Amino acid sequence: MLGSIIGDVAGSRFEFENHLSKEFELLHENCEYTDDTVMTCAVTDALLATEGKAEGLRKAAVESMQRIGRQFPYCGFGGRFIGWIFEDDPRPINSLGNGAAMRIAPVSDFARTLEEARELSREVTCVSHDHPEGLKAAEAAAVAGFMAKAGCSMDQIRACMTERYYPEIAAMHVPDLMKNYRREIGDSRYREWAPYSVPQALVCFLESDSFEDAIRNCVAIGGDCDTTAAIAGGIAELYYGIPDELRRKVLTYLPRVLLEPLERYYGGETLYGGQKSE
Repeated sequence: MLGSIIGDVAGSRFEFENHLSKEFELLHENCEYTDDTVMTCAVTDALLATEGKAEGLRKAAVESMQRIGRQFPYCGFGGRFIGWIFEDDPRPINSLGNGAAMRIAPVSDFARTLEEARELSREVTCVSHDHPEGLKAAEAAAVAGFMAKAGCSMDQIRACMTERYYPEIAAMHVPDLMKNYRREIGDSRYREWAPYSVPQALVCFLESDSFEDAIRNCVAIGGDCDTTAAIAGGIAELYYGIPDELRRKVLTYLPRVLLEPLERYYGGETLYGGQKSE
């Protein structure tokens, strides 16, 4: 999940003024964490509470997302979701936004089987993003991440994503997206909808050659690039690992309440020093 956070922070300064190039300082002083990071940490917290099991996860997910999310009301939440966070009795909001996929990386890391990745994804997603497109987007990202962790090849991950989730990615390539993506999505509100951003995030990962390259691809195509980079970064972490320098640097952007679930999962020494121990 730290890969998602790096993607979010790196893409944050280009979310509304797209850069459309792979040449930029990855973690700049003007970068910041957004709602993508806050919810990724909240999902991590919920999975820790259930020891990575589906039983009780819906309740834990709501509790963690509300408790942590309420401390960051101005971090970039969408209008309907911020209302959900402050509801006394929150119900699903039939959202097809990319917010479910942006927070799903912890599921890939906690899951022990492919079917469990799908199950955990449904449990943490349906509490808010119960639209079929929201559920599909989160599951696709969770499955891609699990396959990356399991040692599957890029070709195997691409085949699964194309055959089961998004056939359109067979015709998508990063250079073309760099030229045409912003024009193709048209109305800017669509860029935050899962069907118009999650396939692109997957392509940015599938056509990368390193963790950092996956993040740079997302910024280069534009759109909701902090979220696409969070999605691609979560998968890329499990495929490539994360350079220690990036790992240590991104932690300096986070407040204590967001560091706490990461420390509990990775272990303090591992989190600040290197890769997660098995």
